[in-house]
Amino acid sequence: MPEVDPQRPSGARIYDYYLGGPHHFAADRQAAAVVLVTIPDLPAVLRAGRDFLRRAVATVAEAGIDQYLDLGAGIPAPGSVTEVARAARPECRVVSVDVDPVAVVHGRRVAGDDPHAAVVLADLTDADTVLGSEPVRRVLDPGRPVCLLAVAVAHFIPDTERLGRALERYRDAAAPGSYLVMSHASHEGDPRAAEHILRVYNRTTSPMMLREREEFRALFGDWRLLPPGITCAGEWRPAADQDSAAAPGREVIVGVAVKP
Repeated sequence: MPEVDPQRPSGARIYDYYLGGPHHFAADRQAAAVVLVTIPDLPAVLRAGRDFLRRAVATVAEAGIDQYLDLGAGIPAPGSVTEVARAARPECRVVSVDVDPVAVVHGRRVAGDDPHAAVVLADLTDADTVLGSEPVRRVLDPGRPVCLLAVAVAHFIPDTERLGRALERYRDAAAPGSYLVMSHASHEGDPRAAEHILRVYNRTTSPMMLREREEFRALFGDWRLLPPGITCAGEWRPAADQDSAAAPGREVIVGVAVKP
């Protein structure tokens, strides 16, 4: 199992810290504080994206889906795919994939000896390796619908052609009735904040890029988007008591689609 260095800040643990998770060290909190000096609203934006994830997974689970392939899962945080899906379907199966050894270490510790959960250390753009891995073949049934998730990760893959090919491979492998849940950083909301976030992350080990709605829509291929289609995180099926117009997260565009 990969080693965890508590003295070296990790992008995955910093993200966990922003979300209110427990998997971070002093070095991660110090690095997060530096970013917050210039982008104080970043945690609220990230939490808005996480709230979308919860609503999307709940929607998919209510539709009957009981197996999930979480691509670029990161460190398990409150409101994780497993937590939300199992609230509706306790026996659901979840395989998480991440290229970051730190995220994989924490993910495997949380999964423990759960026979219906597994974590794969792999680059999600290497779709054949992911789909052919022992955990995926053991835990997921390719003959039944699955929910594919690529939440808060596609903007860290600047090679659009490579990303598109990988997602096409996952879509082709999925059974009819499968779902695809995605979110992505964009120029929407406050353009200056978006550009500032872009500059900050491009000085880290996790450079990122922003995509427009048309580019993001293309990543779903010919799958049918659920209403309201491509929209901001806070506007995708908000809770009845939520003011979507005032909600943070306009810098995050999202969508959920189903395979015909």
